[in-house]
Amino acid sequence: MATAPQDNFVERQNLKVGLYAFLGALFMLGMGYAAVPLYDLFCRVTGFGGTTQQASEADAAIAERMAAVAGAPEISIRFDASIARGMPWEFKPAQATDTVRIGQRDLAFYTAKNNSDQPITGTATFNVEPEQAGIYFNKIQCFCFTEQTLQPGEDVRMPVLYFIDPAAMEDEDMDGVEQITLSYTFHQKKERGE
Repeated sequence: MATAPQDNFVERQNLKVGLYAFLGALFMLGMGYAAVPLYDLFCRVTGFGGTTQQASEADAAIAERMAAVAGAPEISIRFDASIARGMPWEFKPAQATDTVRIGQRDLAFYTAKNNSDQPITGTATFNVEPEQAGIYFNKIQCFCFTEQTLQPGEDVRMPVLYFIDPAAMEDEDMDGVEQITLSYTFHQKKERGE
């Protein structure tokens, strides 16, 4: 009979360890779900991996004034386009390169055509190279902000209104950068059950 309190103690300890293990597993599951949005937020804030920034018209107006005061130089922008495997679209930039003054808004166009016999919805992923330019590449309007649905045979022009933040001129990591490449890849949106 003297072992009953000992057994009770061991049982409580086992229960406590089991509860900690369950809470740890629950925490890890929650972190798994939170990882994607947290990583996306991190990339958007820091420009990590060439992630571009989203800006407003007011931000663009401020950048234009700053660039005018600073006598901002020009920089070459190269446009790149690709589609994910199995995506039945043609997708390309309307022009391969453009030269813009840092701080000034510029408008670029991409074209897309649905070559299939059914409506296809696509989502564009994007980045810039070199990676350190991502934090300075600001998009005001972009087809990449929303899903795009093209009807069978539909051919569209999709605009990107952007500017390069004049703060890039003060960043040592941007010294010697003469060209920034803006890349998009369209992926077909999977329907539920696919």
